Amino acid sequence: MTQSEKPPLRFGTFHGVYIPSILTILGVIMYLRMGWLLGHIGLVGMLVIIILSSSITFLTGLSISATATNMKVETGGAYFMISRSFGLEFGAAVGLPLFIAQALGIAFYVIGFSESIAPLLPGVSIITIGLISLTLLTLIAWISADLAIKAQVFIFFIIIVSMISFFLGSAPELKSTETFFSTISFWQAFAIFFPAVTGITTGISMSGDLENPARSIPIGTILAVLTGFVIYLSIPLYISSLHLSPETLKSHPFIMKDIAIWGGAIYLGLWGASLSSGLGGLLAAPRTLQALAKDKIVPQIFSGSGKTKDPRVATIFSFIIALFGVLLGDINILAPILTMFFLTSYGVLNLGAAIESVIGNPSWRPIFQLPWYISALGAFFCFAAMFMINPGSSFIAGFITLGVYTYLRKKRIQGTWSDLRSAILLAFARFSIYGLSEIGTNSKSWRPHILVLSGSPTTRWYLIDLAHAITHGKGFLTVAAILNIDKLQAERIKKSKKSIQDFLKKQNVPALVSVTAAKEVMEKAKSLIATYGLGSLVPNTILLGETEKVGNIDKFVELIRFCYESNRNIIILRESTLKTPRSDELNLKEENSFKLFKKTPPKTIDVWWGRQRKNAGLMLAIAYMVKISPKWRDSELILRTVARGEKEKEAAENHLKDFLSSGRIPAHPIVTVCSEEEDPLNVIGKTSENSDLVFIGMRPPFPEETLQEYSNYYCQLINRTENFPQTAIVLAAEDLNFNEIFT
Repeated sequence: MTQSEKPPLRFGTFHGVYIPSILTILGVIMYLRMGWLLGHIGLVGMLVIIILSSSITFLTGLSISATATNMKVETGGAYFMISRSFGLEFGAAVGLPLFIAQALGIAFYVIGFSESIAPLLPGVSIITIGLISLTLLTLIAWISADLAIKAQVFIFFIIIVSMISFFLGSAPELKSTETFFSTISFWQAFAIFFPAVTGITTGISMSGDLENPARSIPIGTILAVLTGFVIYLSIPLYISSLHLSPETLKSHPFIMKDIAIWGGAIYLGLWGASLSSGLGGLLAAPRTLQALAKDKIVPQIFSGSGKTKDPRVATIFSFIIALFGVLLGDINILAPILTMFFLTSYGVLNLGAAIESVIGNPSWRPIFQLPWYISALGAFFCFAAMFMINPGSSFIAGFITLGVYTYLRKKRIQGTWSDLRSAILLAFARFSIYGLSEIGTNSKSWRPHILVLSGSPTTRWYLIDLAHAITHGKGFLTVAAILNIDKLQAERIKKSKKSIQDFLKKQNVPALVSVTAAKEVMEKAKSLIATYGLGSLVPNTILLGETEKVGNIDKFVELIRFCYESNRNIIILRESTLKTPRSDELNLKEENSFKLFKKTPPKTIDVWWGRQRKNAGLMLAIAYMVKISPKWRDSELILRTVARGEKEKEAAENHLKDFLSSGRIPAHPIVTVCSEEEDPLNVIGKTSENSDLVFIGMRPPFPEETLQEYSNYYCQLINRTENFPQTAIVLAAEDLNFNEIFT
């Protein structure tokens, strides 16, 4: 094997995870802010912050360990794990903010280094030192990740020496000044401290360069967290034992240097820790961006170059973002920003592990077993801490995450792996369906679950349009098509189903699609009505168009009777045959120009209250649902009835008004008088000729009535309503009192 053909260098647990993590943990905050924070909030407050912060990181480390041992972890660290658990869109929604946090974290550590060295270089600003330091670190990361890793081992040794020097030190004689005397709250102190324990993301971000990620990530991460926890607990306890005043601690943020037996070691430790942490960020951030590029979330230019696919361009981009952070020149400004970003990513990591454990997918088989409530507790701590630090920033972070997620959902970028979304939805569906089977259905909780026998949606769109208006946000809608073919052709059925699904998606109609095939369409329709559904979640209403073939009327009526006997409500929708302009299709090019400014009349929905009281209640419920749908929201709902004479009219009006008032129904009652000789359907047709949608009832078949007799009744009803506008003929079949919906 030639030199150019050598495989990329892989790192083990110590060099690849533990060292990058612990060097980021033992960094700027430890050296420059521990005494300062202690002076502000006291020993108890400081210990609580350390325990809470370390607990969040420890719980997250456990969740990371479980996730890492359940999959082949590649380049991208936290982003890779989230995207392969929750899905590409959600992973990117967290991965992009995480990359920004890692890139700004580089600036955070560089500014910390610059703050400590500025007093030694009079006349040189913190920002100038920061720019020079950032450039040098970027060059090291650019030359070789191996060189950066080797440098970190040497820096780790220096930090150990600095810790020994500190704990061998004694109380210094210092005078307090007016510097750093501003007061901060507990949660402000928490926000400033928390970045100190976020080093685990640096370790797991090297996942693509690890020899055995499933082994190295759990061991290296947990050891780093525990090491940092012990050291961070020891420092405030030791400082407190020296009995230094709060004023002294506040005015000397670099108190560790003054306490140490050799202050130079503290300088070296701080410089080594801050520079190594910045270097770790320059290794982590580009690899997160590289993983995003490989998944086509960001431009492919960031996916790597050369035979080893080193993230060169991603490193340059990370440098540019860090450059803006350096120009801020204050770690107290950057620390809370980093805290919010890291808490967001940690919270989602914990949430993913918790949901996986609860749902129990067969694919969730981590070697590192973890009870679900451990991860759930970690997620709760993360989100609660975010809210306590700054509720406004928490909501902004949530909106940004949701915005990125929504944008990627619209782009419809698909990954080649499965994710948790289907499992989560399935778990909720399972819980809901079992619950519904125990509770049952009553009038108050009734919702329309509609099965539309539409065939091709492009030819009978008016059926789906009305069904969508009825079920919009309130019930389930299934669009069914039965192919009239002799044999079951799986490929044709699959293509037809996909075609209908794509069409409905373009029309923004959420619906299930069922496509079957049969030689006898009507028989197959009865079979579909009888068997379609799951548990108690079955269609309770069948929406049909009037039959178009005279020879099929008897079979069509037989289907109606079958639906009724199966306790399925029936809606037969007749498309209007009238050619007069509709209220929403007015011609604005009329002779009188002032008519251009006339307000378009609202659509009208007429519900004719007849003697079939069960039908009336269902018609009114459906009409009300149509009215509150987006398309019909500005329509006028009218409850109409026919009276035989003025005396009957007055009683009917009072009854309708009382019913509408007690039922809180936004409808207008109108009673139309007709003589004994007039056909009520003719009166309905004339009265509602300009309406946009008309509801009328249809009587059920009598027990002893033959199919032919009921077919004759149906044909007469169709003939007598031939010149009606769009009309929904309703037959209530469920064993419910629909009037109770309005009481």
